[in-house]
Amino acid sequence: MSSEFEPVKPDTAEVLIITGMSGAGRTTAAHSLEDLGWYVVDNLPPQLFSTMAQLIGKNPDTPLKLALVVDVRSKEFFESLQEAMAQLKTDGAELRVLFLDASDDVLVRRFETLRRPHPLQGDGSILDGIAAERELIAQLREHAEMLLDTSDFNVHDLTTATTELFTESGPIVIRLNVISFGFKYGVPQDSNYIADVRFIPNPHWVPALRPYTGTDQPVAEYVLEQDGVQAFIENYVEMMKPVIEGYRAENKHYATLAFGCTGGKHRSVAITQEIAKRLEAYPGVRVRISHRDMGRE
Repeated sequence: MSSEFEPVKPDTAEVLIITGMSGAGRTTAAHSLEDLGWYVVDNLPPQLFSTMAQLIGKNPDTPLKLALVVDVRSKEFFESLQEAMAQLKTDGAELRVLFLDASDDVLVRRFETLRRPHPLQGDGSILDGIAAERELIAQLREHAEMLLDTSDFNVHDLTTATTELFTESGPIVIRLNVISFGFKYGVPQDSNYIADVRFIPNPHWVPALRPYTGTDQPVAEYVLEQDGVQAFIENYVEMMKPVIEGYRAENKHYATLAFGCTGGKHRSVAITQEIAKRLEAYPGVRVRISHRDMGRE
């Protein structure tokens, strides 16, 4: 039988750049991808990225998915990385960037726990090294398709988050991280869209509702029945439909939608629950709900 109908392996692999702040979890994410069948290479010179992708694509015994762990520690390396990424796209590889980040205080604590200096601190402090690294890779963070803030993650949380991002197959799936938060604790730094739901009357001032949260039916009903809330929810979900289709067309697989109220206990939680439920009904969308500040009061 003719082989013309047999599947032909492409010449280049799907390529994922794993980068981000030192101490944010690059190694853990890389190990998770290895467990999922990715071919993971750490600290490969950028000049070899294109060659490696082509070799992977031509070798029938290796997976089509190539993850390159990148530790950006110099301006020269960053410039070489930019050139290598441009070449990968020219070669036709499907290229994405996963950027891992964490707050400065969390990064400091992790380095102190391990009793290791930051690779860029030199004769300065750990914070000096963190500041230098942030400045060096700011542009890479800005253009990353996926950003994970690991500030509140342990090793198991990061493994789970990485697995959720990369286990889907078939048509491109958009993964939406829908979170509630309290403005008094700060805005989530990895949010793509932020909505302020403090226009809704606060259940905190209703004594019978104050002990409950937005996951409880009495609070949810109170919030969802307020004037303008249903219109807000319907308009928000409708607004996201062209965004989701645009992400799909641009091969962007992940976004974070954040809804904030004062303390992150009542209004934002109820709105997050309802909007997440409606978005999850959209074809090709997977939703992960988290309530960052619920229980902190």
